[in-house]
Amino acid sequence: MTETLNEIGLAIIGCGTIGRIRAELARDYPGVKWLGLCDVKEDLGRKLKEDARADFFTTNFEELLNRSEVNAVMVITEENKHTEPTLLAVEKGHKLFIEKPLATEARESAQILDAISNAGLDAVVGYTQRFRRRFLTVKERLLQGQIGEVHSVVTRAFMNRMVPIATIAKTNKRQNLTPMVVSGTHSLDMSMWLLEGKKPVSVYAKSVDKALSDWGTKDSTFGIFTFEDGTIFSMNISWGLPVVWPGTVYGLEIGIVGTEGVIDIEDTHRDLILATYKNLPGGYVPEGFEPSVERHVDFLTSYPPGDIYNGQLWGPMREETNSWFARIQGGLDTPHATAAEGHSNLIHTMAMDRAAKLGKEISLPIDPEEFYED
Repeated sequence: MTETLNEIGLAIIGCGTIGRIRAELARDYPGVKWLGLCDVKEDLGRKLKEDARADFFTTNFEELLNRSEVNAVMVITEENKHTEPTLLAVEKGHKLFIEKPLATEARESAQILDAISNAGLDAVVGYTQRFRRRFLTVKERLLQGQIGEVHSVVTRAFMNRMVPIATIAKTNKRQNLTPMVVSGTHSLDMSMWLLEGKKPVSVYAKSVDKALSDWGTKDSTFGIFTFEDGTIFSMNISWGLPVVWPGTVYGLEIGIVGTEGVIDIEDTHRDLILATYKNLPGGYVPEGFEPSVERHVDFLTSYPPGDIYNGQLWGPMREETNSWFARIQGGLDTPHATAAEGHSNLIHTMAMDRAAKLGKEISLPIDPEEFYED
């Protein structure tokens, strides 16, 4: 762990749904003594400045990062716009929290990782699900070797199409906004984290785009990784489920088989169901996005950041955010994904997409330049 901070002067770049959550948590954290915000949408940012009682707002991230009060930065812009503010924050030597993915371009991701590594900075990537109790206890059991040597893993993720439509509608740079890169990265990160220490050597995948082709993306991607020690990992994601699908965002299943046991995880949220005549809101509803149909059934607790009680968010995003503050201020050892893991996750999700596009097995590790050959 690198040098810690006495007091946190926090810059948050991006004031949308997740930026709002993290800014309100920051305002309540005793170690955050100064809070500055940035967003290109001035009305959105000024509203959050008022609600979170922030000290400063600007539409120019350079102006924010040049403030003398800043020593820690959260980059929470849309997926395609992480690179410039992240590189400037690295140049300034600030502690960094970057929403996943590290970038949506392989070259930019490698550039960010190189800059962070060369500067010797502590930088983490936002993989919120690592902070849920069920996954932490699974990680601990695996570290203790309670199922012996892991040799087979199966992962399945289901999402309704509100997330891809809301995400893709914000940008014309859609070529890398695929199910794997944007959302499958969460379940891939979780599985790779649980398989920590194993080295993937190849991946084969297939994709389909029957429902979301008009939006310039795929519906589903299925793939299988092979590891150096022979372990196999089958992973798939479908984010083309209808808007009325009750899972507000994410439903996940993971099976982990070892030589002496098995861990079977059902994280589909079908154990807590709400049905009503009233129209229910979507889980991930960015500014300006409205679901095209009414929703009357919800799998409760399926919104990954957590759940609202009494106007406050409770759940893994609170744990993730507050533990990052404790990490940079007090040196707490936390389960955050590192920048290196974030880059690896991007490359692996893009390798799945490339394997599906070419219809053949891809060797790993892959040079980021291979993604530009076509």
